[in-house]
Amino acid sequence: MPGLLFLCVANSSRSQMAEGLARERFGDRVRIASAGSSPATVNPFAIAALDEVGIDISGQRSKSVETIAPDAVDLVVTLCAEAVCPAFLGDARRLHWPLPDPVAGAGSDAERLDGFRAVRDEIARRLETLDELLPGVPADASAEG
Repeated sequence: MPGLLFLCVANSSRSQMAEGLARERFGDRVRIASAGSSPATVNPFAIAALDEVGIDISGQRSKSVETIAPDAVDLVVTLCAEAVCPAFLGDARRLHWPLPDPVAGAGSDAERLDGFRAVRDEIARRLETLDELLPGVPADASAEG
């Protein structure tokens, strides 16, 4: 089974949303994880943004990239735009999706949540391109099983 890892610095928002969206998309056909170089806690706005689309990430936790076994990962997707993304040692293929950190957004809670929604929707759109990059994932990987 192919392994997919999403990386950002705090592993609190972008990579957590990507992990939840990818689990929903690929199910048990792909081993999915997220991590960061300075793990924090999962952001409540990330949890709320995914809850709106029926995905529960409230049980996910932030993890250090150092806890991820390099031989279990076939594809690494880094999500940092304004910071230096964590390094991942190993032979995995790499993609870089520079997405703005929604945590940096200002304004009311509703305005901040809008920033998380925008990042969520962009991650979901980009996940559609991963089918062909993950070895052994059937072409209909996005179909519900």
